[in-house]
Amino acid sequence: MTTSDFLEHAAAATLDPARPPAVRLSGVCKTFGGADAVPVLDEIDLQVAAGELLCVLGASGCGKSTLLNLIAGLDRPSAGQISVDGGHAALMFQESALFPWLTAAGNVELALRLRKVAKAERREQARRLLSLVRLDGAADKRVHELSGGMRQRVAMARALAQNSAVLLMDEPFAALDAITRDVLHEELVSLWEGNAREGRPLAIVFVTHNVREAVRLGQRVVLLSSRPGRVAREWSVDLPQPRRIEDAAVAGLAAEITGELRREISRHA
Repeated sequence: MTTSDFLEHAAAATLDPARPPAVRLSGVCKTFGGADAVPVLDEIDLQVAAGELLCVLGASGCGKSTLLNLIAGLDRPSAGQISVDGGHAALMFQESALFPWLTAAGNVELALRLRKVAKAERREQARRLLSLVRLDGAADKRVHELSGGMRQRVAMARALAQNSAVLLMDEPFAALDAITRDVLHEELVSLWEGNAREGRPLAIVFVTHNVREAVRLGQRVVLLSSRPGRVAREWSVDLPQPRRIEDAAVAGLAAEITGELRREISRHA
């Protein structure tokens, strides 16, 4: 199967009306504060299909991270409803948030322990997941022995260990250098495609402030307005993978989205 054939097959599965969405938000609002309440998100209606890779963009403070926290169940909406396939989503932060006193494998095993995976199986599963993110041989390394990119790979393996149909990623590559970020883009897409081929579609909601990153990765890009955050516009990204962040088609669509983002920022300045 060629890449274009695979993407056509994946898109058909994604658009299957008989399959429930991996994530559904209906009329979701979030307000912080009491008498001087500040609305952060307002009337968010959004669906993420099973196996879809969705990127969310917006200006700083528009509520992108709040949106992920609500989907992850770390906070509750002030109004509206949220449903997630399987009842829970895995969350990967901008910082790796690894426990420094544990090895790479130990950090992954922690997620397996929370799932009550038997001790005898945890080590084997952790090593398999580390291998999946190309960290063969790093299982026994401590956090201080790992580079920034390696730490994010461990964090990705730990998120995958949660065995969720939904993976939430909050600017996970923002602090990395351009080359490491590009490599991790490739690996993320490879993991996502691998899950689809194996019949285990993984829906990814990827928050970023980098427009080209969103176009390089996403099947769809959603732009949130500035506070309160609303779905201002969305784009389908009909470009075959593998993509490169420097591709002319990626740059062209990114320029269009950047123009709309600037208009949104100007409207709410």
